[in-house]
Amino acid sequence: MANRLATATSPYLLQHAGNPVAWWPWSADALAEARRRDVPILLSVGYAACHWCHVMAHESFEDADTARLMNENFVNIKVDREERPDIDAVYMTATQAMSGQGGWPMTCFLTPEGEPFHCGTYYPPQPRPGMPSFQQLLFAVAQAWRERREELREGAGRIVEQLARQAGPLPEAAVDERVLTGAVEKLAADADRARGGFGGAPKFPPSMVLEFLLRHHERTGSAAALSLVDECAAAMAGGGMYDQLAGGFARYSVDADWVVPHFEKMLYDNALLLRVYAHLARVTGSARALAVARETGEFILDQLGTEEGGFAASLDADTLGEEGLTYVWTPGELQEVLGEEGQWAAQVFGVTELGTFERGRSVLQLRREPDDPARFERVRAALLSVRDRRPQPGRDDKVIAAWNGLAITALCEAGVALNEPRWIEAADRAAVAISDIHWVDGRLRRSSRHGQVSEAAGVLEDYACFADGLLALHQATGDPRWLEDATRLLDIALERFAAGDAPGAYHDTADDAETLVQRPSDPADNASPSGASALANALVTASVLAGSERAAAYRDAAEQALSRAGQLITKVPRFAGHWLSAAEALAAGPVQVAVVGLDPEAWSELRTTAAQLVHGGGVVLAGLPDSAPLLAERPLVDGAAAAYVCHGYVCDRPVTSADALEAALAR
Repeated sequence: MANRLATATSPYLLQHAGNPVAWWPWSADALAEARRRDVPILLSVGYAACHWCHVMAHESFEDADTARLMNENFVNIKVDREERPDIDAVYMTATQAMSGQGGWPMTCFLTPEGEPFHCGTYYPPQPRPGMPSFQQLLFAVAQAWRERREELREGAGRIVEQLARQAGPLPEAAVDERVLTGAVEKLAADADRARGGFGGAPKFPPSMVLEFLLRHHERTGSAAALSLVDECAAAMAGGGMYDQLAGGFARYSVDADWVVPHFEKMLYDNALLLRVYAHLARVTGSARALAVARETGEFILDQLGTEEGGFAASLDADTLGEEGLTYVWTPGELQEVLGEEGQWAAQVFGVTELGTFERGRSVLQLRREPDDPARFERVRAALLSVRDRRPQPGRDDKVIAAWNGLAITALCEAGVALNEPRWIEAADRAAVAISDIHWVDGRLRRSSRHGQVSEAAGVLEDYACFADGLLALHQATGDPRWLEDATRLLDIALERFAAGDAPGAYHDTADDAETLVQRPSDPADNASPSGASALANALVTASVLAGSERAAAYRDAAEQALSRAGQLITKVPRFAGHWLSAAEALAAGPVQVAVVGLDPEAWSELRTTAAQLVHGGGVVLAGLPDSAPLLAERPLVDGAAAAYVCHGYVCDRPVTSADALEAALAR
């Protein structure tokens, strides 16, 4: 039996190409092989940066005896959840239904038709209280298949039927001012006011919720909304989840105090958080938020940029098989690097003799501003220089269309607001790379690596997030190409992903995508935006930028989609942050500023003022008169550059000075 992963484009699959397990990638051939042999499928799902995926691989998939059991009794399929989120979604729903929890690695046993009959997550090599060993599980499932096959098939069929009943669209519900205010109140009730953030351990960065709260504060003046953002942003930036030496955020904190991170760094987290901190800096003038935004933007460019121009998916949690090895310090190591300043550095970064992590080692924190900024920068540079010479975590250099769309959006918005033209140039290169590599036969593909596109079809979040990024790039550069490409993506999404019997509801896979045992459709925002909420946000922006022929249709589609999320927003706003951001943009108009002039020098001051003052979710576009739909029929005023401010369908008189524009936006 051969391992068939050697030609995969996924670094995660390639990590398993040398296993003694006869892995198959997910394919029709793999399912046919299970039918031919009349054996169950063992489906293992994970991703390259996942610590416990590595652990199970070392303990079980690299073990010859375990591999022999797997090969003799199952067709073994390995899936990268980032490359095939549709497969992951279907079987994660089953895993949660069967076990009450989910996570990665995910381990599912399926009939040869792909129907799940037993699902779980990580299994150890030796039994633990309440948990069998992986080999025990393999024996038990293989025996059950031999002796109780029809019973397992019938149970799998019932599971699929139950999942289908639960997967229907939500009923429509209004999202009005009462709902938006109620969402802030619910979030305040869930907030950890002592430590920042929401809920207990583990704590994840609530980036989309924070973006909503900032938009709500800008529109309504809500001090309560802003205070939630301030508390959480300060706690995350001061804790171990933020890289105090090089910038960039880890996936989440394993504790409620934001001290110890789960060390992998994901592109989507850093893109979403760059947007939040740049937005916070713009709204409040916070020096710390500004520094975090700048460092996070540079982290994305320096650590995640690829040769082709896109951005890599993640940095690994592990280095040389050990979690966090690159990042942690002891007091002795600080003194070895810094000499007499080592003790001061230990106090500043919270490095203790007992350690905050494992084996007396600490994750660097920065709970208060150092009393000597110049000394701090000197110390930080010295520590980073030494850390750069340590073994480094692996990088998953797979390029994912949706996550690159999030990065393009963040780099454009932050680049304009913080006057970082390099970021906008990097966003432009990424957009070119995705367009050139991922656009195949008139459709978008999900991922690529080293310029080689995978066979995985784009899902709804790919079309929506990439379209949103292109709309941001159109605003940042004025290039009409990006508007044209964005509307093409949105039109495909509206046609191919809509749930025809439920206007405003969407599936996560296209109508001509591979048929799985269930067509996934999850509207909830989790670590990254749901496909449907990303589509709603892009439609709101496109309704302003795309011109009158499409504006009404796009806005109607956005409002209809938002109504399908009304119950989700009302009941669990923590899992509807991106939906709430779209709702805030609609409630604000969205605000739109069209700046016209004869050249960039003429319109620069007006555009900069608009970028600094327009609410989150608003639109700012500058260019020559009639060079874009938003700039059509908006002439110069007495030969001078002018700004046209609109709120929804109502426009003010054009202004020609920054002061007048500021006054107009204040109104």
